[in-house]
Parts: sequence; C-alpha cells; structure tokens
Amino acid sequence: MGEWHDGAGTLTIETGTGTGTGPGSGRPRTVPVEIAASYRTRRRGLLGRNGVDGALLLTPCGSVHTFGMRFAIDVAYLDRHLRVLRTQTLRPGRMPLPRLRARHVLEAEAGAMAGWGLRAGATVRIEPGPPLT
Repeated sequence: MGEWHDGAGTLTIETGTGTGTGPGSGRPRTVPVEIAASYRTRRRGLLGRNGVDGALLLTPCGSVHTFGMRFAIDVAYLDRHLRVLRTQTLRPGRMPLPRLRARHVLEAEAGAMAGWGLRAGATVRIEPGPPLT
C-alpha cells in the first residue's frame, strides 16, 4: 500500500461466498472509515468520543489501549497485506498484548465487526479519500 494520510475513506470487507445480504453472504460490505496516519491523529484515536460512525484505521499501528475510552470497542489487527490477524472486543481501561505482525489496527464500536462479518483471515480494502488540508 502507498503512503497513508489522515482523512476519510471507505473500508470494503469481503464477507464470504454464500448468497443473500447478511454476514457470510458473499457480497462485499462497505463501511465509512476514518484514517489516522499522523502521529497526532493516531495518538488521539477515539479518546474523548462517544462513538464512531463506521471504523477508524490507525496506521502504522501494532497495539492499542482503551484507557480513557468512554465505550467498548472492537479491534481488528491487520498485517501489511490488510489481512485480519485477530479481532477482539475491549472494554474501557484495557491494554491487550501487542500483535507482532500487525501493521494496522481497525477500531469500531463493540459488536460492529461481527455485524459486518469481519473475522480473522478476511482481507479488507481501504480506499482513501482526499487528504485533509
């Protein structure tokens, strides 16, 4: 992937090979994503927010914490090919172990990733929008 920049974009999740519209239906699922690529935006993350519309991509990033968070979040650790290594739900005040192969982290409100059909082994695509000025 090329250089990342702070801004909005689109996250596409391949949900499986079945038919229909639910998780595992085979239809790609698109979700709005906010990209946090600068030190300042990665450091701030979701702190001080009451929720998130879609997902937040922290890049580069291999670990997160939820100290100071107001709500529980789903976390997906992605490798350099944007393949999901692991997903987990974290309550506020937690610090999970870092994932050594993780290069990016997706965060969303707790329960969102299961609803999108996002799980370990899936590969996602991220289409960045124009850079913030």
